[in-house]
Amino acid sequence: MQKHRIFSTGFARIYPMYVQKAERKGRTQEEVDRVICWLTGYDQAGLRQQVEGGNDIETFFAQAPAMHPNAALIKGVVCGVRVEEVEDPLMRKIRQLDKLVDELAKGKSMDSILRQ
Repeated sequence: MQKHRIFSTGFARIYPMYVQKAERKGRTQEEVDRVICWLTGYDQAGLRQQVEGGNDIETFFAQAPAMHPNAALIKGVVCGVRVEEVEDPLMRKIRQLDKLVDELAKGKSMDSILRQ
């Protein structure tokens, strides 16, 4: 089975799109970073290294220190796909991150986004 092309897309190419989406709705890069770090377990330095390192999205998630245990609580539809029904584990992680950034851009509170 052929891999989805998003898996080989550089994280440094996707990250600015997340930031732009959030900033267009009045949110900040710091909030985007907080959401990404919450989901993946990266600290700020580790996230910065991933952005600058040129790793693809597959490597970004493979090197993630630890996916947050509450990631399973991320539910809903993003890009017409129900996040909790995505079978491929890597694609599910990507969709979870997409969903968190969508919620941030929609103005949800950080406590709600971080499933607290």
